Amino acid sequence: QVQLVESGGGLVQAGGSLRLSCTASRSISSISLGWYRQAPGKQREFVAAIFSVGITNYADSVKGRFAVSRDNAKNTVYLQMNSLKPEDTAVYYCNLPPAWGQGTQVTVSS
Repeated sequence: QVQLVESGGGLVQAGGSLRLSCTASRSISSISLGWYRQAPGKQREFVAAIFSVGITNYADSVKGRFAVSRDNAKNTVYLQMNSLKPEDTAVYYCNLPPAWGQGTQVTVSS
């Protein structure tokens, strides 16, 4: 099974930016990947996805602020997060079904 490793989380003030990375243990060039997040006491929710042909999809709550991209040569998918809000605080997970990464914490202070 593929292994996924996320990085790039941290503490940022509202309005700031972070870029998350998800690196896979094998080629992702023909595969779609997704980003999800889970806030304390809430269910895990969809954030964004990028398909093998480069088409992207976003949750309404992040549309216009987040951007997902991929570098197939590095087996890596990125999530650029701009104009962050306190409600974006969560653990962010990369998903390549059925595999999940370990998650990376994003905390946005007001």
